[in-house]
Amino acid sequence: MISKEQCVVDNKDSKLVVDGQGFKELVGAGLSWLRHHQEVVNALNVFPVPDGDTGTNMVLTMQSAWDEVAGSDEVHVGLVAHRVAHGALMGARGNSGVILSQIWRGLAHGMEGKSVVRGPDLAHALREGVDTAYRGVIRPVEGTILTVIREAAEEAELAAGQSEALLYVLERAVSRAEDAVARTPHMLAVLAEAGVVDAGGQGLFIILQGMLRCLKGEGVWNEVYTSRAVELAGAVHVHGEDEYGYDVQFIIIGKDMDVLAIREHIDGLGDCALVVGDESTIKVHVHVPDPGVPISYGASLGSLRDVVVEDMQAQSQEFSVARQGPPIVPKPLDVNEIASVVVAPGDGLARVFESLGAAVVIPGGQTMNPSTQEILHAIESVPNERVIVLPNNKNIIMAANQARDICKKQVVVVPTRTTPQGIAALLAFSQQVDLETNAQVMVRAMQDVRTGEVTVATRDVVLNGVQVHSGQVIGLLDDDLVTAGDSAAEVTRTLLERMDPAALEIVTLYYGSDVSSDAAEEFVEQLQDDYPDLEFEVLEGGQPHYFYIISAE
Repeated sequence: MISKEQCVVDNKDSKLVVDGQGFKELVGAGLSWLRHHQEVVNALNVFPVPDGDTGTNMVLTMQSAWDEVAGSDEVHVGLVAHRVAHGALMGARGNSGVILSQIWRGLAHGMEGKSVVRGPDLAHALREGVDTAYRGVIRPVEGTILTVIREAAEEAELAAGQSEALLYVLERAVSRAEDAVARTPHMLAVLAEAGVVDAGGQGLFIILQGMLRCLKGEGVWNEVYTSRAVELAGAVHVHGEDEYGYDVQFIIIGKDMDVLAIREHIDGLGDCALVVGDESTIKVHVHVPDPGVPISYGASLGSLRDVVVEDMQAQSQEFSVARQGPPIVPKPLDVNEIASVVVAPGDGLARVFESLGAAVVIPGGQTMNPSTQEILHAIESVPNERVIVLPNNKNIIMAANQARDICKKQVVVVPTRTTPQGIAALLAFSQQVDLETNAQVMVRAMQDVRTGEVTVATRDVVLNGVQVHSGQVIGLLDDDLVTAGDSAAEVTRTLLERMDPAALEIVTLYYGSDVSSDAAEEFVEQLQDDYPDLEFEVLEGGQPHYFYIISAE
């Protein structure tokens, strides 16, 4: 456990003050606490698709921030905050991670020149964080992480007017942040319909709560470091093989069940316990070393449904391998030409982009959002001064924009939200016209494509009027959940009907890593028989989680 002495530098007259080392401890505690609750945040995805990665993106963003200061003995809080902000900026992944990095950037600006931080300093820094984060979003939406940081800052400013104690100001800010998270479904109808709070806002609250726990001398889960001596030596503790265990989820169907008693029992079995429901239906989520224990307990209370057991160590290793990916090898280009940098979620799709002239393909997509630094590295890996970036995922656009703003080259981000949009945009690209004209043409081209995605639901939900059960196959049309069924073929056919096949000419199916080439080709032959007026293509996509990605135009 991190001691109060490690966090607090000066406790004179109850006016808690921290210097750079104390602030570093708070950042590490925020990361530890967030990592401990990572899967809980991931589970708050609005759509029941296997890409709920907000918690993962925020953890990786915080880890990058921590890495900047882990071995530093700097005592000036303004300098430490600046390094934290730089690390968060370069490591930012996903929309929530990018907004989080902007919050850290504002905090650093607010602490600039400060040797220590007191309550009023924190309030001022949080206000700077709010202003920077809101400026970084083209169309700010309330009911998100932005609302949570804004209300936390407002409460901190009120508290700072009553006391200079850092602890008091942070306690008030954390309490208000928690309340703001609870109210996010009242601000965004889609959250209320999905029955969740905003994931990014919850992640931010957890970070602030971890910092508060550190300041109060309470425990956080030390998965980031072991002691200050280790940190100063530059060694950062990471998960060992026995630290992951199993992620267990199930639903209990019973009678007259005591939710509070069950929650208390499950909480005692492991970590990240989440028990919600009523006396007849209870959803359980917990991380445990032995998955049989909670499952047996649940079975003793009633019948079990939707039992899911996942080996988190294996997941971590798969994620690490996927994140490393193949080395970025720029395609030879004339330095005077325009280079294109694209993100692709599978080897097959990467080959498609390469065949269309992409200079660099970054492995990434759902559950594997590349960081700002990775995108920046890809841009800088080509000798060309003019570069077009295709993020091909709505959750990567902000990181791409951030990389563009950092880079000294002429960079344009074409805001492609899906892989088919990226392919259509690249098909419209021409070396015969300038950067700006290409960007305009590519934007028009991407708008002419419709995207369908076929995957498996990760939880029960009613969304957009569609009732979904965990384990069902679901279909998304242009990022909206529109159908659910019992097979990938059934859902794909429904998506095609929703696309108005009479208005289409060409349909391309990119099959994922879980679909064999024979099965995909046989299915497309059936579709061709059913829709003789359409031209069908089938190509290997290699994308994880998604049976098919459909491009229709």
